[in-house]
Amino acid sequence: MIDFDLDFGYYFVNYNIKGERMKKMFLFFSHRLTYEQEMDARESFFVEEFIYLPKELQEKWSNVPPELEDLSEYALLFFSFLEKNAKKGDFALIQGDFGLTYKMVNFAKSIGVIPVYATTKRVVKEIKNGDKIIKQSQFKHIRFRKY
Repeated sequence: MIDFDLDFGYYFVNYNIKGERMKKMFLFFSHRLTYEQEMDARESFFVEEFIYLPKELQEKWSNVPPELEDLSEYALLFFSFLEKNAKKGDFALIQGDFGLTYKMVNFAKSIGVIPVYATTKRVVKEIKNGDKIIKQSQFKHIRFRKY
């Protein structure tokens, strides 16, 4: 995309040095990206912009009603958002309710958006406190993996 900056009077292009269009990553999950995740997406996939769901959609993504027998209609809200905002070659980080995630992954692929998920490594620390041992788990981002 070529834009003209009126304040500075020059064109700038949203392409990396390899001539590839800089990408967006749409975030279909319940957390905020960590610094490590953001840097990985920028370096591995040339992502320049992270798109969180609008508040209303985020609330729905994070609280899928377990009473629903079929998620097809429920998923349409998310399909519409992605289809209106993403371009072929953009990325979608999709993690959450298994059924909705499955539908979103398939939909993203059908419109040329690349679905990914985050992989982590669990680092367990044991802390002795008197005669008790407290286990503390931390999760460290390792990489994004394509579905």
